[in-house]
Amino acid sequence: MAVFQPLLDAPIVRRSNSLRSFLTGAWLGWQIESNWAKPGLFAIYAIARPIASSLILVIMYNVITNGATGEPLFAYIFLGNALYILVNNVVSGISWAVIDDREHYRVAKQLHTAPISYYAYLVGRGAARMMIGAISVIITVVFGLIAFQLPIHFGQVDWGLFAVGMVFGLAAMAGLGTIIAAMTMQLPQNFWFIGEGIGGALYVFTGAIFPIDVLPTALQWIGFLFPITYWLEAMRRALLGDTAARFPTLAGFSDAQLIGILAVMAAVLVVGSYLFYRWSLYLAKENGRLDMETSY
Repeated sequence: MAVFQPLLDAPIVRRSNSLRSFLTGAWLGWQIESNWAKPGLFAIYAIARPIASSLILVIMYNVITNGATGEPLFAYIFLGNALYILVNNVVSGISWAVIDDREHYRVAKQLHTAPISYYAYLVGRGAARMMIGAISVIITVVFGLIAFQLPIHFGQVDWGLFAVGMVFGLAAMAGLGTIIAAMTMQLPQNFWFIGEGIGGALYVFTGAIFPIDVLPTALQWIGFLFPITYWLEAMRRALLGDTAARFPTLAGFSDAQLIGILAVMAAVLVVGSYLFYRWSLYLAKENGRLDMETSY
């Protein structure tokens, strides 16, 4: 809490209930995610897990392509898999905050009656998962640079596209994650796998490890409905530049078009998530499901 206390004491934060709730949620989320082990053991886990996950994908790719790691497709797959760690952490992590508070710690009623903005608190919990996911992404990319010579040259990275795309992408992920969390609030049972299930579906349909082109034609349109598709493409273009593999489904979009679509989707999801959250909160209270546990 020592790191966050100066932020909480800042005048602008003291005057804003939402900012206080967000920072408190972020601090609490970080404590929950990292306090199960000593710092040294947690650091080993934080390094080993993303590397092991990426190696599974690399081994499968090598078996299929006879070790063609120098092809643009390898960088497409490796980088997409690394970036998706962030997506999964944020999108499913916010819904797990609801599950943890209700099922594990059993403090849902106290949180909803406390003088905080629960919506901002959930976004803060997602921010903690985002920070952990960002560490995993960095470790995975650095491992790819060292072990497989990914064609990322930092002097040629389009940092403007990267920064703008990252901001809108994270906003869209937070909005989508909050919508899933709001859905979880309404369900008294069988909600354990909603976040993970949607995260798995997005992994398939948004071009994380293979282009949308390989999907059946009747299913390709699904990928265009989600901002993750445009975010992954923008991140690949920003980091890989001209060496990025381009496939027909997204090659026709310029960088500006990708960012424009991503910005609109992010705005819709952020506003929509708040409205859907308010509606779900009302229904959960009316139906007595706000703190209903699975064993009820």
